[in-house]
Amino acid sequence: MHLTTRDIPLDPARSAILYIDVQNFSCRRDGGEFKDIPAAELEARCGYFFDRLARIAVPNMQKLQSGFRAAGIEVMYTVIESLTKDGRDRSLDYKITGFNVPKGAWDGKVIEEIAPGEDEIVLPKTSSSVFISTHIDYILRNLGVSQIVLCGCLTDQCVESAVRDACDLGYLVTLVPDACATMTQARHDTSLRAIKGYCRQVNTADLLREIGQ
Repeated sequence: MHLTTRDIPLDPARSAILYIDVQNFSCRRDGGEFKDIPAAELEARCGYFFDRLARIAVPNMQKLQSGFRAAGIEVMYTVIESLTKDGRDRSLDYKITGFNVPKGAWDGKVIEEIAPGEDEIVLPKTSSSVFISTHIDYILRNLGVSQIVLCGCLTDQCVESAVRDACDLGYLVTLVPDACATMTQARHDTSLRAIKGYCRQVNTADLLREIGQ
């Protein structure tokens, strides 16, 4: 016997939600990823992204966080952050890109709007996929999680990588499109189409209703 559909409602006892890279480094205008970009250029390049975060993605992330906590579902986070001050443990890709969030830095903190609870898990990562550069698979299996909900940034980069890897590792994946953001609407939409075969895609309000919140 095996499943023939991904459209399986969440079982709270076997589920977790993971916020991907919703941190100061990459979600604040004064974050490390943007600190050297002139204001006018930053607005031209990233204005849509910051607007979507403020108006749509972060408010929905807050609703999900509150609802999942109330339903007793595990809430987890991953952030770009090195295990060292100088970033020598980073992936080659991050070294080439120039991404280094030193261990313990402000840039590595989850944004205040969805600050983790004192007993919620935060995993630092140094590659696009949280499943490559952390032991999240081991943790999820220890928690008894088989259904994982994903949201965060960027839709077409680290979120998409996590969707594909989680699927290949045997998890049932739910993506929350209106709790994700990337640099343009076109990039967001293209990513959603590309990963449709790896996950079910459920917006915030419908997912909260599904878990009784």
